[in-house]
Amino acid sequence: MKLVLELIVVLGAIVMGTRSSGVALGLWGGAGVAVLVFVFGEDVGSPPVDALLIILSVVLASSMMQAAGGIDWMVTIAADLIAKRPKQITLIAPLVSFLFSVGAGTSNILYPLLPVIYDASYRNGIRPSRPLSLSVVATGVALACSPVSAAMAAMVTLTDVAPYDFELIDIIMITFPAAVIGIVASSIVVNRLGKDIEDDPEIQARIASGAIAAPSAAGANKVELKASNEGRNAALIFLLGVAAIVVFGLFKEIRPEAADGSPMGMTPIIEMIMFVVGTLILLVSRPNVADVPTMSVFKAGMVSAIALFGLAWLTDTFISAHLELITSTVGDWVNAWPWIFALGVFLVCVLTTSQSTATRTIVPIGLAAGLAPGLLTGMWAGAFAGIYLLPTNGSQIAAANFDESGSTKLGTKLVDHSFFVPTLVLAATTIAAGSVIGLLLG
Repeated sequence: MKLVLELIVVLGAIVMGTRSSGVALGLWGGAGVAVLVFVFGEDVGSPPVDALLIILSVVLASSMMQAAGGIDWMVTIAADLIAKRPKQITLIAPLVSFLFSVGAGTSNILYPLLPVIYDASYRNGIRPSRPLSLSVVATGVALACSPVSAAMAAMVTLTDVAPYDFELIDIIMITFPAAVIGIVASSIVVNRLGKDIEDDPEIQARIASGAIAAPSAAGANKVELKASNEGRNAALIFLLGVAAIVVFGLFKEIRPEAADGSPMGMTPIIEMIMFVVGTLILLVSRPNVADVPTMSVFKAGMVSAIALFGLAWLTDTFISAHLELITSTVGDWVNAWPWIFALGVFLVCVLTTSQSTATRTIVPIGLAAGLAPGLLTGMWAGAFAGIYLLPTNGSQIAAANFDESGSTKLGTKLVDHSFFVPTLVLAATTIAAGSVIGLLLG
């Protein structure tokens, strides 16, 4: 009975936090910890200090890059790549959005790309909802492949410890190819969704009324993007920092030695590299430091950190109190039906729209249940698409607003929006590919 009541507290905190969203996730998580400790007498769990420190260092460096114009420069490069092969935009746009989200460690880079994707697709007679929807969803799984995302910070601090010793590079070797396979496979399906422009009566009615130009004449409002030398330098410094993290992950022998003589773990290395990156951007590109806290990346990162703090602390307190039961009971379920773990991550992503929160909430349960780290990682990546199952995310709303043709819809019944099928397809294909790769490599 005590276990059931505590589980109700945990789930209740997640639901209440989700209803308010943002920093409320962290507040309700922290309040749930207080209930478990003061009401039920459980020992307080460990807050995710290492993950929070990684997030803070990454957010600081990436916000410095954004303040210097680095994200604007990256967007211009991405736009050029998309424009070079407009007929394959349903594949190219999601892949480019994915790659740049991996490099930047945030899906916020997608916002300025949305009008570019719409413009390039519509002018070439391609239904805009196809590349727009999949591009949005692709940025979700991208955060499972980025060395500098908040979700990866949460994952590394859980797996890069004994007895798992599953490091950053081990994770990326599974998640990156799985996500690319998932995006390619999903683009084949998504490219068949909805009617073509010439066969869609709603779009043709808009053209006939003069609300929008016909595709062949739609180039007048082509989106112009800005870039600067300072932004270019800031972006290159940041991307070199990301590359350095990958190199240190690949080659343990080049890492500094820890006190016991073993190679230093990746957690402090990521933090140090990000501080160096931020300092170099400050010296080379000279952004206005006062602008850094106003950057969208900084705000989103701080919200993620607060949400992660509260909910991860709550989850750790609950799991630590019932570890033996979880290992013996839930472990049997997960080992018999591993997809239950993927479903758990997917559903928490749906409810919280936070991949880092889903990671700290469900991954410890999967590890405690005895799920192999490789298989767990493969399923974890694909389940990230779940944040777009419901049409409540900012990038979904933005994509629908940028689509002047009206083909990208938010729907009225939660399941009739343009992102629903791409979310399910990308989740399923990435989980399947990730499971196979995880079993082979893990």
